[in-house]
This record gives sequence, structure tokens and C-alpha cells, in this order.
Amino acid sequence: MHLTPVVEVRNLEKSYRTARGNLQLFRQLNFTVQAREMVAIVGQSGAGKSTLLHILGALDAPSSGTVYCASTDVATLTPRQAAGFRNREIGYVWQFHYLLPEFTAIENVAMPLLAGGVKRKEALERAAQWLVEVGLAERYDHRSGELSGGEQQRVALARALVNGPRLLLADEPTGDLDAATADRIFEIIERLHASHGLTSILVTHNLDLAARCGRILRLENGGLSEIGARQKMSGGVQITQGTESARSESTGS
Repeated sequence: MHLTPVVEVRNLEKSYRTARGNLQLFRQLNFTVQAREMVAIVGQSGAGKSTLLHILGALDAPSSGTVYCASTDVATLTPRQAAGFRNREIGYVWQFHYLLPEFTAIENVAMPLLAGGVKRKEALERAAQWLVEVGLAERYDHRSGELSGGEQQRVALARALVNGPRLLLADEPTGDLDAATADRIFEIIERLHASHGLTSILVTHNLDLAARCGRILRLENGGLSEIGARQKMSGGVQITQGTESARSESTGS
């Protein structure tokens, strides 16, 4: 049986005009992501990783090519259609949590529901359920300034998923956290990815976390190449920090 990919990118090109001339980020970039896959994207700073997520999430438009995301050609959406698409189909987690400081945790999580027209009572009930999912049931009435960095990012994750999206896009979701907290956040992402049948694409510089994804794609010179698969034993995919070169080592028996 043929399965339609959740993400299908064909001949993607993206360029910008700069004072020094044309900057080409993507050249005939092609890839697919199947339902329930968890994919990590790595690459040097400036390679275009965040721009790629923005295009997938209908926050930016390609220069040319086709981008099907959750069965929608996102490149053809009007700004209003794109906003509705993101609200329904995309959960987005950024490196910084972007919580609204004047609102409580539960109110921040409920925001996408309220924006989509859900009644306040129902929105708060659903938000409360998601705070339980990320282990913050006792923090629902705390404002962002009263939460730790890891707690703030858990609230942001609950907010990203409260609408039941098919696709989770995460741009350095652990980048501002210490190693232990980053590991806990990633464990939550892994659990929610599995329990809610998500398709997840994560941009990360954390190479240990990248190796826990089902696939690792390296963005380099305008194209994507697969550099590794899930390795649960030490000595799996190794990516040199700074250069982001990659190699696969055998683990032995």
C-alpha cells in the first residue's frame, strides 16, 4: 500500500538578495518524511536549517519548487490560509519559549485554541490536560517568570501540541538549556511523539539528541544528505562539532 508522506519537498530553491549579491540557500532540494517519523536536521550555522523549518511551517515561501506538508501545498497559501494551516496542522517549538509573561501557564497553552475559536472553558480544560502531559499540572497558574527554563519550554511544547497537529517542528528546542534539562525535555518530546502519533522534524546542534532520532539529515551546500540512523549503543553516528562533518562507526558485537 502506498503511503502519502506527511512532508514532501521537490526541487526546492530559496534565495535572498543581499548587498553582496544573490544568496542561494537551497538548490534543487528534495526529501520526504513519512508519518510518525522523527527526523533530525543538522548543519553549520547559516546553512538554512531554520529557514527550511519556516518554509515547511508556512512562515516563509520558497523561491521555487513544491512543498507539500500535511497534504497541503504550503507555497500556494495566502497569509490568512497559512495562519489557519499552522493553527490546525503544525506544532512549532522554538529555541526560546516566547511565552506571554502577563498570562499564566494554562492561559499560554490555551492561546492557539482561543485563536481558533474554541470557547474559553473548553480551551482551558484542554490546556490543563496538556500541562499534565508535560508534567506541569501543579504549575498551571504560574506565570513564565515563576517557571524555570525547562518548565517554560515544557509549557511551550504543550502550547505547540494543544491543537492536535500532525507535524511537530522544533527549532533548537533544547538550545537554551543545560545538558540534564535538555535530556529531560527531549525525553518528553520522544514520549509525546510516540503516544500521539506525531511526525517530528527537529533542528538541533545537540549531536547526542540528534542520534536518538530515526534519521539524521545534514543540510550542506544547499542540499540534504542522510548521515545516520538511530543508534542506541555508544559509538554510533559521530558529527564533529564546528565543521558538522559526519561519519558512521560500527558498534561491533
